[in-house]
Amino acid sequence: MLEVADILRCHGAAYAQTHRLLPSQRQALEDLVRCRTAACGGHLYQCDHCGYAHYRYHSCRNRHCPKCHAEQTQRWLDQHQQQLLPCDYYLLTFTLPSGLRALAYGHQKAIYGLLLSSAAAALQKLAWDPKYVGGRLAILAVLHTWTRALLYHPHAHLLVSAGGLSADGQHWVPARNPAFLVPGFALSKIFQGKFGAGLKKLALLDQVPQSVWEQKWVVHCQHAGSGQKVLEYLGRYVFRTAITNSRLDAFEAGQVTFHYRDNRTQQPRRLSLSAEEFIRRFLQHVLPKGFVKVRSYGLWSAQAKESLQKAHALLAPPGPQGPTTGQVPLQLDAASAPPTANPAPLLCPQCKTGHLLWVRQLLPQRTRAP
Repeated sequence: MLEVADILRCHGAAYAQTHRLLPSQRQALEDLVRCRTAACGGHLYQCDHCGYAHYRYHSCRNRHCPKCHAEQTQRWLDQHQQQLLPCDYYLLTFTLPSGLRALAYGHQKAIYGLLLSSAAAALQKLAWDPKYVGGRLAILAVLHTWTRALLYHPHAHLLVSAGGLSADGQHWVPARNPAFLVPGFALSKIFQGKFGAGLKKLALLDQVPQSVWEQKWVVHCQHAGSGQKVLEYLGRYVFRTAITNSRLDAFEAGQVTFHYRDNRTQQPRRLSLSAEEFIRRFLQHVLPKGFVKVRSYGLWSAQAKESLQKAHALLAPPGPQGPTTGQVPLQLDAASAPPTANPAPLLCPQCKTGHLLWVRQLLPQRTRAP
């Protein structure tokens, strides 16, 4: 299968020499090129039948790598699926106006964080109004910076409960109107106001064009059923970015072709870019080191564990409490589970008869002088 790493190995070094890269982008470029190669180290196995030598190299663990984090993604999904309240949900999308994109790219940590917090704060402010909800919501916010064509388009997806816990913590209050959670126009204005106030605190307000405040800010809201499908969608990009290897169709003569689904028409499309442009689009979605792209607010915040438990209890169907026959308790993740004493040997991919036996560990190769 064609991989993003193949493109980076062919053209990444030249791109890095001719373009100014942020430290996080340079690190991602180096890590993805090394991923699952001898440079990352690994293990050597040998077949006990035909003697075939099989090398298994380590992954780079960079959070933007399309090949890494499958296990982490599944653990993340399992954890958040357990936190889902038994109620309906909405998916809200808050998009930064195009006039703010240059500022966002130049101050990524500050602006991305402000986008997430302003969206959640604006939503919760309206949700406290008893005309709409009158309670504290459960909110999961995830940052995305791309379109399906890899263009720079910072926006936040919020998975939100269709109801909340009352201020006294004693009642679950469902959303008042089944057609919408809160009015979109009012939410857009409050979001704009909170974002502007945040820019003022960051001393960045004078860098914003006046036209940004004169246009309508886009906030989209749609019903999300039980929240499971949206959670699965968001989970795909919690530990990676922008594009998967499966979307790459061809890499020939310095041209990269990939497919995507048009957001407006929902029709499949193919796009061909020069390798240089593909790398530019890919790297602009690499996040700053240490930035947390998934944040929980309201009932899902770390400070609201007791309130979340109360909400679960209020929404639980009547019946016996505690796990019933057939329910599986929370499982240990792969990092904390005890290792298998005698794991079954792998079948040799060469002769299909023998089994691979571990020979030795392969140390990572150093790329920089000390």
